[in-house]
Order: sequence, then C-alpha cells, then structure tokens
Amino acid sequence: MVTKSLLEFPTDYPIKIIGRPSDEFRARVHAVVLRHAPELEAGRVRERLSGNGNFLSISYTLRAESRAQVEALIAELEQCAGVMMLL
Repeated sequence: MVTKSLLEFPTDYPIKIIGRPSDEFRARVHAVVLRHAPELEAGRVRERLSGNGNFLSISYTLRAESRAQVEALIAELEQCAGVMMLL
C-alpha cells in the first residue's frame, strides 16, 4: 500500500527547536540544520526567549526538497544535545 504525502515538495517547512539558552545550544542546532538545508537564508531564522528566560526557541522556515530530507533533519535534531522539544 502506498500512502500519499500531505505535503508536495519542494515546500516551505517550518520547524521550531526548543532548549536551554546558550551559545553552544544555538551553534549545535544551527550546524545540524545547515547540514540538511545548506541554502538556508538568515531571514528565515527567528529566536525567542521564554518570558522567564529559561528556554530558547529557534524557528526555521526551510525550503524542503523532499520528505527524506525532513525526516533526516528531524532524526538528527532528536539526537542533538540540548534539544528538549521539536515542533
């Protein structure tokens, strides 16, 4: 049985990564994202600190070329030190 993807590629794909705020966390996450989306433009990245400053969310809007690309990115981010949640 073949399942049809809900997304048609290429597409803009938003992903939010949440962890504790630090330069190391930011650098690790950004390195992973750039490995999977090397053409990422700086204007497609946003950061937001939680109200009490305990958490940092980094939002990316990637130009995803395939489902495999997105799945590989998510799998690597799930293993990335400091990542607490992916949305």
